[in-house]
Amino acid sequence: MVTRKRAETETKQHSLKMRLDDMITINPKTEKQKEFFDAYQQGHYFCALSGVAGTGKTYIAFYKALEEVLDKSNPYQKLVIIRSSVQSREMGHLPGDADEKMNMFTEPYKQIAAELFKRRDAWDRLVEQDYVEFLSTSFIRGTTFNNAIVILDESQNCTMHELDTIITRIGHTSKFFLCGDYRQVDLTKKNDRSGLLEFLHILRSMKEFTEIEFSVSDIVRSSLVKNYIIAKMKYEDSK
Repeated sequence: MVTRKRAETETKQHSLKMRLDDMITINPKTEKQKEFFDAYQQGHYFCALSGVAGTGKTYIAFYKALEEVLDKSNPYQKLVIIRSSVQSREMGHLPGDADEKMNMFTEPYKQIAAELFKRRDAWDRLVEQDYVEFLSTSFIRGTTFNNAIVILDESQNCTMHELDTIITRIGHTSKFFLCGDYRQVDLTKKNDRSGLLEFLHILRSMKEFTEIEFSVSDIVRSSLVKNYIIAKMKYEDSK
């Protein structure tokens, strides 16, 4: 006989398990988002989502990747998110150990997870169950990602050396997506230079590679963001 206390405990434990059925379904909002959804459906496993801010690049990559990771019929066991070089270089100036420092940069993904599952602790639960992992570019050398879907976010802030290191970590039965906007480079140190444009140029010669360029018309974050970026582009063109 199951007591009420035991039943409540079992229900609580079960509710902590993240399942595909618990995730909301989203549909593409723009033509470029649809292009990515279609490419994903067709089995393209090596994509670059580049272009202006506010177009949902990271959001849709996270959604489609997690959708596959949570599907038990797929070989992909984990979603690995790798964040840009700028954050990894600045970690030494932040308080706490490596995990505490990296936690400061997982907020965007916590927000996405919370929205997809309609629960604030979704990211923590996904991490606990080993469905997702967040890494800095400082901690990937020597690592091989097998049976994983890897998202490199803020790729414009990686040097060519870092981009080369990251892509050569991709192992068997894995997918790789990079998200970034070459207009928003945050590298400020003298010897640092974004390698994104050079990297994309190399990738375009690979038959496995698919590139989707997002433009102002694909901005979904807000009308304010869209109008600001339009105004900024006009200003830059006039100089």
